[in-house]
Amino acid sequence: MAAAGGTLAGLLLTTQVAGPLLADTTKQDSSVYQQLDLFGTVFERIRAQYVEPVDASKLIEAAINGMLTSLDPHSSYMNAKDYAAMQVQTKGEFGGLGIEVTMDQGYIKVVSPIDGTPAAGAGIQPGDYIVKVDGQSVMGMTLDQAVDAMRGPIGSEVTIQIVRKGVKDPFDVKLTRDTIKLTAAKGYLEGNTVVLRLTTFNDQTYDDMKAGLDKALKDVGGLDKINGVVLDLRNNPGGLLTQAIKVSDAFLNAGEIVSTRGRNPGDGERFNATPGDLINGKPIVVLINGGTASASEIVTGALQDHHRAIVIGTKSFGKGSVQTIIPIKGEGAMRLTTARYYTPSGRSIQALGISPDIVVPQEAAKPLPAAQQDNQQTSEADLKGILSNDSMTDAEKQQYQTEQKKAADEAKLRDNDFQLAYAVDLLRGLAVVNGAGAPASATDGAPAPVSK
Repeated sequence: MAAAGGTLAGLLLTTQVAGPLLADTTKQDSSVYQQLDLFGTVFERIRAQYVEPVDASKLIEAAINGMLTSLDPHSSYMNAKDYAAMQVQTKGEFGGLGIEVTMDQGYIKVVSPIDGTPAAGAGIQPGDYIVKVDGQSVMGMTLDQAVDAMRGPIGSEVTIQIVRKGVKDPFDVKLTRDTIKLTAAKGYLEGNTVVLRLTTFNDQTYDDMKAGLDKALKDVGGLDKINGVVLDLRNNPGGLLTQAIKVSDAFLNAGEIVSTRGRNPGDGERFNATPGDLINGKPIVVLINGGTASASEIVTGALQDHHRAIVIGTKSFGKGSVQTIIPIKGEGAMRLTTARYYTPSGRSIQALGISPDIVVPQEAAKPLPAAQQDNQQTSEADLKGILSNDSMTDAEKQQYQTEQKKAADEAKLRDNDFQLAYAVDLLRGLAVVNGAGAPASATDGAPAPVSK
């Protein structure tokens, strides 16, 4: 009797709860259909009564794009042409100015210029706002419309008006459109330091980075000859999540790289490092700035959280969301924000960015006063009648002088790129502390022998 009563009560409770839920769902569905009916009514009125004939397909495209862009700055609709252009860009070659942009407060905000492009050559900076294109205001345009306005035939000119923080008035910049061929990554030597410069995360990034690293190691005479690696992610606007994971994995032996969490708990993913470190635990310095975004922040966050790298520079952009490209009927696609990503420690950098371990602004070189320039080379060796140095042979003296000249030449880097010079000096100092840069042993999951 008790069991039967319990069953009956359970059935009654289920009916009482499910009834209102079903009613709410039906009511919501009804409201959605009413709104869709309203959309159809407005659409037909526009077609029938607008002052000029309208292209129905463009009207629907605009409606779809408006629906997506109302969600966040990174969701949008791409017609077949735009989708094809995006696929080409991901492969590493496209036409344009070389600016990565986003939408902010109705204007186009520069995330970063791309190295070696017309935009970089003209001095476009992260954080600049583009307010006009060829005299036409971008206010009211969608992001794709503004990008289309900046595109055009190779060799043609376009004038963009820039608003820059710290500059009183807007100013014009004239650019010549060009074919943008991205070398996603390159490697070179600064003394005994390997610098890996990553400009974007496309299909080529990891392979380009590894090829650059291998060449630099060959030039210097092997891994044991370097004191560390600078991973330069400044003004890198991001790109493919898969490539960010591969680049992070290249310097980690174990542990989480990044996790993503969507609307439903079951949609989350976690990506872990696999054994193997391309530089066998050598110290790493990661360079970031306000143009470091998205996939670049994934790499930075992973290496920072695992204490595998020292991060220096200025705060990153703060794009902590994941977009999925979803092909839809008609050969177009929509770019939809489907998840947030989290660094290994579980932090989201969305709208916050990654703070460097050591804040290093990019300072302009300041020339010394003339009097100091005249006196700075004076030393004991310049005085008359000095004692000779009896502790070194002539060959040793020549070697010492060669090393002094090399150090002076390396110091000139501070005049051209203060942040990079700081990173190189930091690795040089770590090498001295650790015993002339002897290779450190890396163990599974253990942080590299560097301090924060």
